[in-house]
Amino acid sequence: MFIGELSALAAALLWSCSSFVFTAATFRIGTIQLNISRMIIASLLLVITLMILGIRFEISEEQLIYLSLSGFVGLVIGDSFLFKAFNLVGPRISLLLLSFNPAFAAIFAFFLLGEVLSFFAIIGMIITLLGITIVVLEKHSNESKFKVTKFGIFCGFMSAIGQGVGLVLAKMAFQNGDIHYLVATFIRIASAVVIMLPFALLFKKYSNPFKVFSEDKKALGLVSLGAVIGPYLGITLSFIAIIYTHVGIASTLMSTMPIIMLPMSKIIYKEKLSIKAVVGAFIAVTGVAILFLL
Repeated sequence: MFIGELSALAAALLWSCSSFVFTAATFRIGTIQLNISRMIIASLLLVITLMILGIRFEISEEQLIYLSLSGFVGLVIGDSFLFKAFNLVGPRISLLLLSFNPAFAAIFAFFLLGEVLSFFAIIGMIITLLGITIVVLEKHSNESKFKVTKFGIFCGFMSAIGQGVGLVLAKMAFQNGDIHYLVATFIRIASAVVIMLPFALLFKKYSNPFKVFSEDKKALGLVSLGAVIGPYLGITLSFIAIIYTHVGIASTLMSTMPIIMLPMSKIIYKEKLSIKAVVGAFIAVTGVAILFLL
């Protein structure tokens, strides 16, 4: 059974869907308002789920620290740098830089968890990342307004490091003892809210959500939908993935988001798919197949 690999791909699919939803919401309420609101909604959904399923909130002090750090590094630092990279160098270059997070995850997992990948696992990761790179580097004329800057590249790499390290810290919590993945998801998201919200309020970057959403109910619908398929389900599946497989493999499969987004972009935005993009997708799928056949 490839529970970890399937969960990673499912997470990538959900995040791909949520990216379209969040993109639409961002234009309506802004990035910071969206980021905090989506995590608050996801946290409430997780609390309700835990209560309905009768899951006990059992966690050790060390697990709480690891998951809180994971939320801070991955959701606060990683996502913040990613959103900044989007603004500076555009989504195409940002996704390319973010695609290197499996390499960072594998490196940190080696030193912190002692995870050693086989030769074929490394080959599979390289082939998958090559395919992603080909797709993301496909030129799009509508992104000409973006310029590649050193700070933009820095933000992109920081987002990749944040995502990679965040996953490793989460797995350290799971290896420290038994913990339900829904409880872990709640702690990771809630800790990010606790950290981000005070600063956002202090610098007046987060407005009263009741007022904002009462004036824009469509935005509420978009954020709610995105919160369900993104933080609520997506992060939960990513935790299941890192439980059942190596962090490097899981993060590689979850980095196939640009590939999954290709047919969605064609359907939603009527974009034309070039031969280069199709070839890149085929190469990435080949790499994924190698990881499944290990």
